[in-house]
Amino acid sequence: MRKYLTATLVAGVAASAVLSGAAYAQTKAPLSILRVIDADNYDPIRSTATAMVEVMAMLGDTLVSLDFDMKTVKPGLAEAWSVSEDGKTYTFNLRKDVKFCDGRPMTAADVVYTIERWQNPEKRSPTAFRGGKVKSVTAKDDYTVIYELEEPYSDLLPQLTMPFSTIVDKATVEKLGENFGVQGFNGTGPYCWVSWQPRQELKLKKNPNYTWGPSFYKNPSPQVDEIVWRVIPEANTLMAAIQARQADMTYYMPPIALTTMESMPGINVSKQENYIYDMFMGFKIDKPVVSDPVIRKAVNMATNKAAITQAVYFGHGKEMKSLVNPAIIDFDPESAKLMPAFDQDAANKMLDEAGWKMGGDGIREKDGQKATFLVYGLRNATNPTVSEAMQADLRKIGIDMKIQLWDATVGWGKMATQEFDAFYMNYPALTALEAIGLYFPSRQAPTPNRMNWKDPATDELIRKAATTTSKEERHEALATLQRNLTEANVWVTLSSEPMWLIAGDRVEGAKAHGIYGAGIYKGLDISLKR
Repeated sequence: MRKYLTATLVAGVAASAVLSGAAYAQTKAPLSILRVIDADNYDPIRSTATAMVEVMAMLGDTLVSLDFDMKTVKPGLAEAWSVSEDGKTYTFNLRKDVKFCDGRPMTAADVVYTIERWQNPEKRSPTAFRGGKVKSVTAKDDYTVIYELEEPYSDLLPQLTMPFSTIVDKATVEKLGENFGVQGFNGTGPYCWVSWQPRQELKLKKNPNYTWGPSFYKNPSPQVDEIVWRVIPEANTLMAAIQARQADMTYYMPPIALTTMESMPGINVSKQENYIYDMFMGFKIDKPVVSDPVIRKAVNMATNKAAITQAVYFGHGKEMKSLVNPAIIDFDPESAKLMPAFDQDAANKMLDEAGWKMGGDGIREKDGQKATFLVYGLRNATNPTVSEAMQADLRKIGIDMKIQLWDATVGWGKMATQEFDAFYMNYPALTALEAIGLYFPSRQAPTPNRMNWKDPATDELIRKAATTTSKEERHEALATLQRNLTEANVWVTLSSEPMWLIAGDRVEGAKAHGIYGAGIYKGLDISLKR
């Protein structure tokens, strides 16, 4: 999750805060991109980190690509494809001009190796589910791949745009072993691996052979010779470096600084309107107190989402008024009408009628049970603000929300336990099926279905949406799911994080993308003025 500047920091950071040293001097090359966190590795099947994805999109390619609208699937390494009538077999016709960074031509054998490696149970890839239930992947010839599923998977093409399915070079994987994506990488992307200093910087150079960029770029080839991804975990230092032109680009700018950046001469600020990275609080519905649907609905009604969004994003985020983002594929507008409106008076009345009586300490009680619950979350710059605001809102209706935030080094382990009653989560998604199909199936409990939501009707609708070959049936199933889950108040959806790309005055052609948080994607239209 991105680290944001707190309200105690102001946008006008003193010049003394900027980065120093020859490494940050402004020269024609390299293009310097700043971010706040690094990945654990750069093997596409071993990491789910946004930091991995944003670099992987430059290091490699996928069979298909995703346009800037975050909905339209376009050709990638496959120039064309077809799907069998039963929805189980995809035939991908590959380009014949693709080469890896070492100059070796890419063939269907590389695709087969990549998908088999991704789907190998022994690899235990956390993203393998995105490839569907694969029966076999075979090479009909050097440039034709037959991708056969055990059952139809209506989300396959959007999921194959994700860099998790990046085509890799078998020889490099076998040579480096566990150090693949740590000490080197050989891909077909517009940029090639040079070196990596973990938590500091990763250097890339232009792939001289690359001419097969997606059609939604003006330039099919990279325009910049070198790129350096630098990690600057302190938001004020990152901001000052951009202001002082000691770095070129970032999409990790703290929201409090965006208005200032928009008014600065020579700074270009662009927004990806279709970006989806949303925050919610989920209830573990089999725990005391939050097992009561009335409590869950009251929490939803009493939470001032608009005020929270303003406090966290300073006018640059969006309040979530639906279970899933309105920009997502297969969003159901009717489900948004079922979301409880902010109304603390109505929440108090509903709790009274349900037998939750106000105690002398200001906390409600029913059948000897206090209206209190414990929420877990990662300790970052957004969760303290969100949780404290929610805690104050809920006290107004007699509910005591206790807060426990953890450092990310231990937080994910804590989130896999049964110790808490509710939790905070941020997530990116392309489709409603991806979001609901990740968090709500019974088989996904206790993680990532941390709600322990086990509902046969939900499972059947997810299965139907995933396996149908009819767009109408898929949409109908997902619409029903959105309505049912909204009425169950399993989540309190809070805010949608913005994607803003900040570029200095020597950068041209920069446009925010945003697939799985990768703000630049392949960056093919980016060039330097000097």
